[in-house]
Amino acid sequence: MTPNSPKIPYGGDYNPEQWPQEVWDEDHRLFARAGIDTLTVGVFSWSLTQPAEDIHDFGVLDRTLDRAAAEGRRVCLATGTAAVPPWLARTYPEVNRTDFEGRRHRHGQRHNFCPSSPAYRRLATVLAGRLAERYAQHPALLAWHINNEYGGACYCELCAEAFRGWLRARHGTLDALNDAWWTTFWSHRYTDWDQIEPPSALTEHWRGPDHTAFQGITLDHRRFMTDALLGCFTAEKEAVRAHDPDTPVTTNLMGAYRPLDYHRWAPHLDFVSWDNYPPLDAPPTRPALAHDLMRGLKDGAPFWLMEQTPSATACRDVNPLRRPGELRLATFQAIAHGADAALYFQLRASRGACEKYHGAVIGHAGRDDTRVFREVAALGAELSDLGAITLGARTPARTALLFDWDSWWALEISDGPSRLVRYTDVVHRYYRAAREAGADVDVVPVTADLTPYDIVLAPVLHLVKGDLAERLEALARRGGTVLATFLTARSDVHDRAFLTDVPGPLAPLLGIRVDEWDARPQDVVQPVRFAESTAEARLVFEIVQPRGAEPVATYGADFYAGTPAVTRHRFGAGEGWYVATDLDRSGVDLVVRRVLARHGLIGPYAAHPAVETATRVTPDGTSLLFLLNHAPEPVRLTAHAAATDLLTGKRAERGEPLVLDPLGVAVLRPRPGSGDPGVSE
Repeated sequence: MTPNSPKIPYGGDYNPEQWPQEVWDEDHRLFARAGIDTLTVGVFSWSLTQPAEDIHDFGVLDRTLDRAAAEGRRVCLATGTAAVPPWLARTYPEVNRTDFEGRRHRHGQRHNFCPSSPAYRRLATVLAGRLAERYAQHPALLAWHINNEYGGACYCELCAEAFRGWLRARHGTLDALNDAWWTTFWSHRYTDWDQIEPPSALTEHWRGPDHTAFQGITLDHRRFMTDALLGCFTAEKEAVRAHDPDTPVTTNLMGAYRPLDYHRWAPHLDFVSWDNYPPLDAPPTRPALAHDLMRGLKDGAPFWLMEQTPSATACRDVNPLRRPGELRLATFQAIAHGADAALYFQLRASRGACEKYHGAVIGHAGRDDTRVFREVAALGAELSDLGAITLGARTPARTALLFDWDSWWALEISDGPSRLVRYTDVVHRYYRAAREAGADVDVVPVTADLTPYDIVLAPVLHLVKGDLAERLEALARRGGTVLATFLTARSDVHDRAFLTDVPGPLAPLLGIRVDEWDARPQDVVQPVRFAESTAEARLVFEIVQPRGAEPVATYGADFYAGTPAVTRHRFGAGEGWYVATDLDRSGVDLVVRRVLARHGLIGPYAAHPAVETATRVTPDGTSLLFLLNHAPEPVRLTAHAAATDLLTGKRAERGEPLVLDPLGVAVLRPRPGSGDPGVSE
């Protein structure tokens, strides 16, 4: 179930409650100039729509939705429950969260509610139901937006009791729980459920949330908190559904966000939406990875880009401005990776509080001649001309990258071998190598159907669960390639070490045995020698004994010099590759390109790392090739087939020059009988 729209919805977060009526009039005039047709409203409106427990006031929302409908705009209507109003925190103190250090907070900030609080659940669902009852049939309603950017954790007694109930449901008996957590260690064996305490600074942790004495306890608590917040979402969704069975429901996720396992959320979302705020100075493959992760939550279905800044953020110590052209490029990158909407935070800049300097389409002066407004308006016109052709389009990837929140958590709370290994950094390195080589990549959960893929990348997949090993073997037997790395397949679903040789259940596929591993500081560099070049490695150096695998590269120093650092094992008609150390970018690129080359998946312009490509196939079978130039200078390519650029209308014949402007974008559609619209050097 996805929102029904004749084109890519374009707009963003709008807070008319902050402004008098004359500003509303000016806003809608400017929206028309910018091509804005979709408004996200009510995100933080609880204290306005319910000023007291026994009072509901929908006057502002009524006028907002009525005005949107009159202007021909659609609304993504939020339930407004992400920040509790002051009266609620005062009347029901247990609604306020208790932090990791055991301190009960008072009212303030946002995301400030305890997910186990009966008062919060009751009042939030009542409000969601009242909104749905009132607006389900409103002509402006396009989608429901539950809460906002769920996150954080609570350690109060209500959550402790809910955690115990969750554990009973998960483990069944105390004997099973004690075995899963290995509680014979340090005299932790539980004899009553009430003895269990949530892992916090007062119990199992020291030096912060990532230092825990019992990884099994902490891992389960993170799973529990994911489910606790998900329960808040599903309760509000059910309240909406009681009055509105048809309008799609979502909540805005945050990409590769560590606290919540979004794979557990995906079945409950009618469509995925997310907020794209890349880290400072992130390469373009960082947001690309997040886009593909979000697309992979619901089996490759398109998603909504619910938020992005039109210019700068405000929440960081330093907030760089987007350069001319970067907004357009970032928006088309999202569309290339599966976005069916492009929305901003925010449409008009707030006058006060912590986001008054956050980028906005309309600044404090309300001008339409700023650079940012002109860029937003020009992009709006392009998207209007593009129409509906990309809506519902899918990505035909033959390469899958396994992404697993359990492995992320388990790796980064592990005592040993190295706390310097960061899950998303390693995952990104392998993802970037595949993307820059020209491969489309699906980022999928470990439970995904692997039959559509020729290649599966499994970097630092610390936990191997269920029947994954058997499914990976099946892929290799039929001719596919599996690539795993150091610190993969170390533990089971409870983070207990496998009682077999490393890499546990993947050993037969990979054809190796690992008895020892050496972890060193960041400044210790180990050369890794391939036949054609030498790469560098850091942090972890596993000492591999081949058991059928052949060396592809070897260590160049220390007592394990000459032993394999990269191996390849023939398995059935396919191969299992293993990278036993944290290779640098050049080493990862070399390995990944060799794997891609085996399946003919190297792109024709893999020599141009600044040129990103992505393919989407429309519901009628039309293949669209997106070309995105992330360089500040033009790039010259050669058309591989006769195609038309949907953004400019320019036609290119096979073999003709194809030039991308600095930060330029092309969307190529093949002309009938021309084949795929790829390019070559």
